[in-house]
Amino acid sequence: MTMPMSLPPSPSSRSCVIVPLIVGCAQFMHQFDGTMITTALPVMAVSLNEDPLRLNLAITSYLLALAVFVPISGWMADRYGTRRVFLAAIAVFTASSVMCGLSDTLAEIVIWRTAQGIGGAMMTPVGRVIVVKSVPRLEIVRAMNYVTIPAVLAPLIGPSVGGFMVTYFSWPWTFFLNLPIGIAGLILVYVYVPDIREDNVAPLDLRGFVLTGLALAGLVLGFAALGRGALPTQVIIASISIGAICAALYLAHAQRKSDPIIDLTLLRNRTFAASIFGGGLFYVGTTAQVFLMALLLQVGFGFSALHAGLTLLAGAIGSTVMRFTLRPMLNFLGFRWMLIWNGLLTGACLAACGLFTVHTPLIVMLAVLFVAGFSRSSQFNTIQSLGYAEIPSSIMARATSFSSMMQQLMQSIGVGLTALAVHVSTVVHGHGDVIHASDVSYGFFVIGLLSALSVFIFYRLPATAGSELTGR
Repeated sequence: MTMPMSLPPSPSSRSCVIVPLIVGCAQFMHQFDGTMITTALPVMAVSLNEDPLRLNLAITSYLLALAVFVPISGWMADRYGTRRVFLAAIAVFTASSVMCGLSDTLAEIVIWRTAQGIGGAMMTPVGRVIVVKSVPRLEIVRAMNYVTIPAVLAPLIGPSVGGFMVTYFSWPWTFFLNLPIGIAGLILVYVYVPDIREDNVAPLDLRGFVLTGLALAGLVLGFAALGRGALPTQVIIASISIGAICAALYLAHAQRKSDPIIDLTLLRNRTFAASIFGGGLFYVGTTAQVFLMALLLQVGFGFSALHAGLTLLAGAIGSTVMRFTLRPMLNFLGFRWMLIWNGLLTGACLAACGLFTVHTPLIVMLAVLFVAGFSRSSQFNTIQSLGYAEIPSSIMARATSFSSMMQQLMQSIGVGLTALAVHVSTVVHGHGDVIHASDVSYGFFVIGLLSALSVFIFYRLPATAGSELTGR
């Protein structure tokens, strides 16, 4: 049995507040960048004399790099130490961001976006390992609050900042903004973040790494392209099929391997399994909310990119308010009932967004988005914390890699399914290539239903689930 080294001797403000905030800000940079570039794509296409559809490769290459390298992050953290890997991830992400801003061709952007994806793949899971190994279990919920709020805020405020930058400055600044954040992050990580690693780390499961990389790349690419017309249908089917075959091969490999890169035996833990499967449905349902809202407001209602982004700030405010109420709610309801009732609320809010019309009063939209941001962040934080409730410290890195991998996969499935729902609606209603607000509404109904379905998994949890984190 291996034991962690260099753990903080006792709880402190550094481990419970400062370290989670540093990790959260790094994840903010990772999420913020992704939402800003989505807003900037049309302007980038004009500047580079490229078809906007081809420029979508800048997003796809990033997602593929994330998918391939997330599984190896846990092994890297155990083998080389969390602080060293985290510093390297921030440095790679920051440097490649600057190079993206200096790029003059699509090929250059794709190369540097791929490098960004590799850095981002290490930042999120390794950051979580640092947090959950640095704080006592009773403080995990509080610590994850500091981690997840920046990550949840980023997709909500990213569109407004991205719209502002491309409107009043130029698209490279959407990448250059990462430079001061990255430099500050490197200094803070070096000063405050502990270096945690494991003794006697098993050799890298190279075959498992290749199989999971191919599986995730195929599935993420295929599902991300669904309903968008970016790839021929035959390519999408082939991509998903190859991913599924490699995933099946990995399942067979993992049963024979003593130390597989993704440890499937973790699913024997009931709370971890609930966070994976229930959380997966939640991620499928909620990831596409910002994408659909931007589509509804800009295409359906004729809002400018800046106006749409500012409207989405209501969700960011709701997410911030959640920070002050989550622990009291968990102490009162417990993890099981919190996940059940809040899951239903989240699903209802998402479906309600599908009822918006161009005549809906703005105050009503803002109120629904506020509650949606509050409930979404509460559910996200609760799921993330529940997954680590019963996981021993010695295998925390493996659990984090598994969780991050599934989150990435389910998010791509969510975006693909909602894009497909919108596309099907345009075909059924004979709208051609023009997207109407009613088409986007069907996407909201789909993701609202998927989020609510996660409740059935959380309902099967015991009443005491997560009690290790609340002392309840």
